[in-house]
Amino acid sequence: MTDNEGTPADTLTEWLSARSDDELAELLRLRPDLTIPPPPTLEVLAGRSEQRASVLRAAEDLDTTCLTVVELLAHEGADTAPVARARLDQIVGRRATKKAVDAALSVLRARALVRGTTTLTLVAAARDAVPWRVGRFFDVDASLTAEVVGAKLAEIDDRSRELLTTLTRSSSIGRTRDAAPGTPADRPVQRLLAAGLLTWLDDNTVELPPQVSQVLRGEPVTDPVSLAPPAASTTAVGVADVDAAAAGEALELLRHCEDIVDSLSRTPAPALKAGGLGVREIRRIAKAADLDEARVGLLVEVLAGAGLIAVGLPDPGPLTDIDDMWTPTPAVDAWVTASPAQRWATLAGAWLDLPRVPWLIGMRDANDKPIAALSDEARSAAAPRDRRIVLGVIADLASGKALATEDVVRIATWRRPRLAARLGVGPVSRYLAEAGALGVVGRGALSTPGRALIGDPSSAAAAMHRVLPEPIDHVLVQADLTVVAPGPLTPELAQRMATVADIESAGAATMYRIDERTLRRALDGGTTAAELHALFATHSRTPVPQSLTYLIDDVARRHGRLRAGVASSFVRCEDPALLAEVLSSPAAEALALRALAPTVAISQAPLADVLAGLRAAGFAPAGEDSSGTIVDVRDRGARVVPRRGRSPYRTPAVPTDEQLGRLVSEMRAGTRAGEVRRTERERVRSDGTRASGAATIALLQRAALSRSPISIGYVDAAGVSSNRVVEPVTVGGGQLDAWDPDAGVMRHFTLHRITSVALLA
Repeated sequence: MTDNEGTPADTLTEWLSARSDDELAELLRLRPDLTIPPPPTLEVLAGRSEQRASVLRAAEDLDTTCLTVVELLAHEGADTAPVARARLDQIVGRRATKKAVDAALSVLRARALVRGTTTLTLVAAARDAVPWRVGRFFDVDASLTAEVVGAKLAEIDDRSRELLTTLTRSSSIGRTRDAAPGTPADRPVQRLLAAGLLTWLDDNTVELPPQVSQVLRGEPVTDPVSLAPPAASTTAVGVADVDAAAAGEALELLRHCEDIVDSLSRTPAPALKAGGLGVREIRRIAKAADLDEARVGLLVEVLAGAGLIAVGLPDPGPLTDIDDMWTPTPAVDAWVTASPAQRWATLAGAWLDLPRVPWLIGMRDANDKPIAALSDEARSAAAPRDRRIVLGVIADLASGKALATEDVVRIATWRRPRLAARLGVGPVSRYLAEAGALGVVGRGALSTPGRALIGDPSSAAAAMHRVLPEPIDHVLVQADLTVVAPGPLTPELAQRMATVADIESAGAATMYRIDERTLRRALDGGTTAAELHALFATHSRTPVPQSLTYLIDDVARRHGRLRAGVASSFVRCEDPALLAEVLSSPAAEALALRALAPTVAISQAPLADVLAGLRAAGFAPAGEDSSGTIVDVRDRGARVVPRRGRSPYRTPAVPTDEQLGRLVSEMRAGTRAGEVRRTERERVRSDGTRASGAATIALLQRAALSRSPISIGYVDAAGVSSNRVVEPVTVGGGQLDAWDPDAGVMRHFTLHRITSVALLA
């Protein structure tokens, strides 16, 4: 009854029983949905393996060769009676080697879709997994190239073209009365049949050839009966050039994400009633961060996927009645202080596994409404799988090899023909554009960090660290009070420069601008004039301009002469004339300042408002604490604690090797126990009574004393019934303790859940 004997198994259950433990474990690994809930016997496993939904799910991983073999077996009736392997080889002919067919059959056997060697049997539901008409292999017109189809389409009228376009948007099979013989030749269907742009199936049915459909959709034309993978026409690109381009995009990604986080920290964005970010908020963020709206849409999706922004009530929150606002989370504070490579790995990993499609933002949904960023309309549980398929095509090439989008589409759809509708030129080009924007792809080739991200995510940060430019600890201060950083700065120096200057332009080299306002900002943060002089003297490779030295001293001399504290707030100054000037200014009335002494005034306004009001009036106050020490009172931005929501997308988890081995052992034990039940003679059944009845307990105690194996029927807490062969050890307290020889463990069974007991010796 095994494949090696060359005779087909009568049933799938018998065929599975003849498989080795490793083969059964591999089946469960390839089809994890079969393990939920754990099948108690091989018979249950066989039943699940034949269910249509499970078969269709298993077929999504099959390539064109495997699905063509399924098509040919279904065409020959292998789903109802075994078909000789020799017949399959005869049909395939020279379109594929015997080795390729053997490989396809091995893949199908591993998934329990086909069984047998010299004769082959197909699972009935596998016929429905073929994404094209069964039998197309025999009548498809392989002469329809892109050029031929294009020439024929140029000759038809608008009405005929509209008919073809309708078929491309739905099923390729169309029902029409105009296909019958005798129909006037001037009808559109008859003209298309005559032109070879439709295939006649019967008097009421026509089919759109796949090549015609591909041309109409703007996709690369492929040979529908080719069983060999499409050849890739690659372009050589230097690995160093690819990594350099990826590193540049990574640095831009980090800078732009920091700008968006900063914008949302200052002004959280209200969420739409249906969720997501509205167009107005996207435009506001884009303007604040100096980015285009499409870029902002992608980055907010990635930031949300990485848990760096979330929706909720921010703290501190704005004085509005809006509860849900998109705001950075506390995780941002740790992220901004991490190394650039680690920050990139966080964002790139979030994008790769993001169950959303950012490039849908701005498109129209089914109700003709624009799809908003972070909205439910942009969700897609299949997006992570589609990204990995697209990137997997490039990853299979040698490093430094680029591939055109059309070739990526051609190879991806050959590998996953059931997903062809999701892997057209449009989606693939957008996935690649996103990958390029995140530094996963550079100049059309997979970057070294991108390859690590796909293969071993834990090494992605290290790979990016190696390709990023080495951080530098120096700048170039110029006479016009601009500072040039000729490369990425060390984190400490970058943070200090961001405090003392504003970024004027960014790129491979960053230019900062210093003015009175930025110097005052640094002094507000507690930096002294001496520390500012030391900063530029230590880190500037060019002489520090005298104008900068004078500006620092001038701002520092005026800074802090006026002090503000919490009283609610107070203002003090060693110079009575200056405080008098403050009290006579318009700001004093707005802040309700009142003099307590020639050098002290108080206000009921918060300290931050007092400082802001005085600065707006042209003064340069500094904040101080109760001891008189200058404190940094700058706004740290709003934060929100993310809500713990249950993900709507749940995919079967792949069990570990240990779990698979244990499950296989339990299925075999359950199968043997079931066989015993069919042949046993001595049996005590519950028959509506509790299994803890006197007769059942007596039989269990007898088996425990004699150490005799028994077969029990058992229903667990989840309601899953199973049969087991165990050796009772003790019976008491409403529980049976028994040794499971198959699993090699002691098991505990609740007596009232035991439905049947049978002695085996």
